[in-house]
Formats: sequence, structure tokens, C-alpha cells
Amino acid sequence: MARRIATGAAYGGGSVGLLGAAAVGVVLAEVQLAKRLVGGGVAPVPPSADGRYGVAFAGPADPLRLGLLGDSTAAGQGVRRAGQTPGALLASGLAAVSERPVDLRNVAQPGARSDDLERQVSLLLADPARPPDVCVIMIGANDVTHRIPATQSVRCLTTAVRRLRTTGAEVVVGTCPDLGTIEPVYQPLRWMARRVSRQLAAAQTIGSVEQGGRTVSLGDLLGPEFEANPRELFGPDNYHPSAEGYATAAMALLPTVCAVLGLWPESDRLDGARREDMLPVAKAASRAAKEAGTEVTGARAPWALLKHRRRRRLPAVTEPHPHPHPHPHLPPHAHPEPEAKGEPHEEPGGSTRAERRPDTDTGPSRRPV
Repeated sequence: MARRIATGAAYGGGSVGLLGAAAVGVVLAEVQLAKRLVGGGVAPVPPSADGRYGVAFAGPADPLRLGLLGDSTAAGQGVRRAGQTPGALLASGLAAVSERPVDLRNVAQPGARSDDLERQVSLLLADPARPPDVCVIMIGANDVTHRIPATQSVRCLTTAVRRLRTTGAEVVVGTCPDLGTIEPVYQPLRWMARRVSRQLAAAQTIGSVEQGGRTVSLGDLLGPEFEANPRELFGPDNYHPSAEGYATAAMALLPTVCAVLGLWPESDRLDGARREDMLPVAKAASRAAKEAGTEVTGARAPWALLKHRRRRRLPAVTEPHPHPHPHPHLPPHAHPEPEAKGEPHEEPGGSTRAERRPDTDTGPSRRPV
């Protein structure tokens, strides 16, 4: 099914249904119930995390430029401090690994669907003199909840990946999270949401890898850990992740972000104990959708590498420093303000807890942190 969706997206095919219409009427009542229950709390407006991280590493080398695109998950909706957003966590981690400052630009939009990526890419590439070095895209949940045709969703994503790769930027896609674990969703809607999410994630993987990107399955974002600890890992609206949830997602993405920039050790030898393998891209995508935290990297067509990278603890995160070269097309209030005097430098929640965690093997034989 994922291959059919990706093929339809690539060749302009019509809508490919994920489940068919037979069961739609059965779950309409549960959809309305879930809409009333999800979002019962109030999710704060995502804080702006744009700015420079790792200023202590300033030197002769130019700062790395990190771009973030996608929906409310990429924007960091559900937390109140810039240092708790996935962009800030990734920028801080990337700065620590590379020992270079990192300039973060986040153009993600809460509520965005894949068809908004065209606008976001144009915004990110508005300054041709400062193209990003690496971009992270987190998209897909709203496509599922708004019943966007899967072929259209994947087509928009692959177009965005292709545009970014054309500029020389590396691209890492965090695929559609598992919506079947949202606490207020009941059966059979829960089963349908899980199946649709995984099929879309697999199709996103095929399309992204074929355009030269890498993908990381974000099933953990709303997956087993959220199902087991919903009060801890969900935000106040029961839908968006909390600071702890974003830290979990950032730890899954960071090794791949570092690897695409040549900052992470790469090995040509596949580790069978970690269930790493070289498979046809469609099979690799399907397996990755079932095992959260799995990376898929293109090899010689039609093959792809399936990897389970070890996660590293995140460094302490500070508030971003205002960018020394603000983007001229942004209003002044869009730039982060300097950190207030007396404000603690270490973030509570995600960054502090992640800092305490030891290096963790994320192979299927162990439960990821």
C-alpha cells in the first residue's frame, strides 16, 4: 500500500485510499467524541526558538544553519519555553556534537498540513545567500485527521524534499507519528488511526528517500511510551507532546541529523544484533513504520539501509541568543529577545531529564528512553 501511495504521488495518480469507505460510517460518532475530548486543555502558542545556539563554540568556521519545517509538533506547541521545543533541543545537540554555533530558523506552522510545505520552503529559502545546511521536517498528523488524500500528502512532501536538496541542504524527515495512541481515541477508531498513520509514514519514507533525504520513524512521539505514560508525555491538551515528549523525539532525530552532516560515526558494516539490514526501500519503509526510532537511508536503488542508531543524551539547553543577522522579511517581534537576567540557564523538563539519561541502545531488544 505504501508503494502504491508513493507511486501515485510520483506520477500524479489519483487518491489512493488507506482503508476504503466501508468502515467510515461506523466510526463517525467516535470521531466527534475524540474531537470533543482531544484539546480539552489549552495548548500555549509555540515560543519562538529562532536564534544562535552554542555561542561558546564561536570560531573561524561559519555557524551551521538548521531549518525546521512542519506542523505544531515541529513548532513545539504544548510547551511554554523556547528551550523545550524540538528545534532548540536539536540545535543545542548539533552545536555540542559539531563544536560549532548553530543558527536555528523554524518556519513550522501549527495546524499545517503537507500542502503548506511549499510556503514554508519558500520562506526558508527567501535569503539565497544563507541556505540551510540541514533541514528537519515533521509533518503528517494533520493530513490524517483532515483526511487529506495520501497521494497528495506524499507528493507535497517529496516536492519539498527535492527543493531543499536542490539547494544543497541535507534533509531529515520525521515521519507521521502513531495517532492510534492518543488517550481519548477509542476502538475501532484507534485501530484505524494507527493503521492510517503507519501507512502514511511508510509512504513518506519511500518518497523522501527517493529524493535523497533520510527518514526517522516518530512512532515514539505518540507511541508506546505515550500510551504507557500519557499524563507524563502528553501536554495539557492531551494531544501535543509535553517537554518530556519533545525531548524523546529530539533524541531520536539528533543522531540522524548529525550523520547527514558527517558528524556521526558511520559504518559500512550492518549490525545484525540491532536488526540493521539492507532491504528494498518499500520493505524498509514498512518495517520502519512499525519500529519507532528507525532510520531509513537510501543506498543503491531500489535498496535502502535500515538503521537503529544509539541515542545520546541531550546537552543542557539555554535560551537562544538573538540572531546577529536577522531576516529582513520577518517582523521585529518574530526575533527572540535576549535572556532575562537571573533566568536559569538549564531548562526544566525535557532537557534536564534527558541530561540525566545514560547513553541508550535503541535496538528493538531494548525499550527506548
